[in-house]
Amino acid sequence: MVFLREDVPAPAPSIPQFFAGRSVFITGATGFMGKVLVERLLSTCREVRKLFLLMRSKAGAKPQDRLLALKRSQVFDVIRERCPAQLDKLVVVCGDITKPGLSISPDSLAELEEVSVVFNFAATVRFDEALRPAAEKNVLSVIRLLELCDQLPGIQAFVQVSTGYSNSEHELVAERVYPLPSALANMLASTLATPDNTSDEEVKRIISPKPNTYTYTKMMGEAAVAEHRTRGYPKHPFPGWIDNYNGPSGVIFIAISGLLHVLRCIGYKRADLLPVDMAIDTLIAVAWETAIDNAPSVRVYNCSTSENPTTWKDLRAALFDVCGEYPLADAVWYPTCIFTKSRFIYETVKLLVQTIPFHVIEYMMRIFTQQKTRMSPIKLHGRLCVMNNVLEYFMTREWAFGTDNVRRLHARLSHADAATFNLDPSTIDWKEHHRNFVRGCQLYLSKDNPDNLPRSRKRMRRIYLIHRTVTILLPLLLIYACFF
Repeated sequence: MVFLREDVPAPAPSIPQFFAGRSVFITGATGFMGKVLVERLLSTCREVRKLFLLMRSKAGAKPQDRLLALKRSQVFDVIRERCPAQLDKLVVVCGDITKPGLSISPDSLAELEEVSVVFNFAATVRFDEALRPAAEKNVLSVIRLLELCDQLPGIQAFVQVSTGYSNSEHELVAERVYPLPSALANMLASTLATPDNTSDEEVKRIISPKPNTYTYTKMMGEAAVAEHRTRGYPKHPFPGWIDNYNGPSGVIFIAISGLLHVLRCIGYKRADLLPVDMAIDTLIAVAWETAIDNAPSVRVYNCSTSENPTTWKDLRAALFDVCGEYPLADAVWYPTCIFTKSRFIYETVKLLVQTIPFHVIEYMMRIFTQQKTRMSPIKLHGRLCVMNNVLEYFMTREWAFGTDNVRRLHARLSHADAATFNLDPSTIDWKEHHRNFVRGCQLYLSKDNPDNLPRSRKRMRRIYLIHRTVTILLPLLLIYACFF
């Protein structure tokens, strides 16, 4: 006897099964996270049909040239070795997020009709971007992309990549879209009308209580997705890999070079860091869940390591540990960095160990050499100050993020999917991760050659002796200057 239970739903397909035969549209694919998403889709979902990548001409390189450069990226080393044919699934779509209709041709739009999943990474990640261009890239581009998706008949999931800091005025950030202080249309019109030469004080007044234009416009981008939901559809390569200087990677790179000696940072505060492969795996799973549930509304997922935290002090310890074992070949000084929350101590130490030395080097170069560098020491020092001013807001505070949706999504994965797509922050070994992160900055940002290690260690021992001599003599000289 056979019983047929019609009320029992069919089991959900696995994530690779879901993406099999599907085409995906990705904006911002040449960025750091975009590259990792492309790599993970090609390596974990082998039967995916096509990945359409939106690209524009940049620095004299046409979109097709940029696609070829993307395929040569280190992030695809494993794919080139094991399954190189997967890279043939990458299809360039010529367009520009700052143009109406994304400047996509009718022929390309017709090709995109087979797309069922969209990932939007395109954005400016500069914290100090002028307000108007930030709004164009982080808000208007989202609206244009959503309007383009309205023309695609098979869209099942639209995944917008945002930032938890878009709601940084809240100590606890929930998994929801927060209401705007006024109507989105009015806010967008106002920001687009803001002249680029608007004073910093006026911009701070406009975006308050947000710390910068990036978080302000990302907040508006989230609201744009939420408002659009009524229009008919729901809204790993290898350890240490890094290819940009944004956020902590820029700090690490400058510190291991021996150029950064003091930061406004509270070392015991929780550092909101997340391995990029875990963030990308979560995005892939989010697209899967949204599509199979045919979700009628916007869902917000917070990727956070609040349940397995690390601190800025932990990251600094790894930096010193790695630099002692693998010193940078062209480091200009012994890597050291003082953390302080005091503005007075920060300014004093900066004056003594950064401002004065950088200016002395600048003038010595002018007097004794004719050598020209891409950036003078004084300009480099200015950039270090700007970087610290931008990041100190995030390195002197901490937030708690609600993660109920991500934890529920993780529990929903099959054993096979959970083994492939890691959504569990409790599995992070922070000591190992920090070492990989610092080492990755050495290998992939500075292009340090491991063959130079013996010479680098010998050179760093000499620099360390000079460093210790200076740190002993400088206080004595200051005491002498003050009291004798």
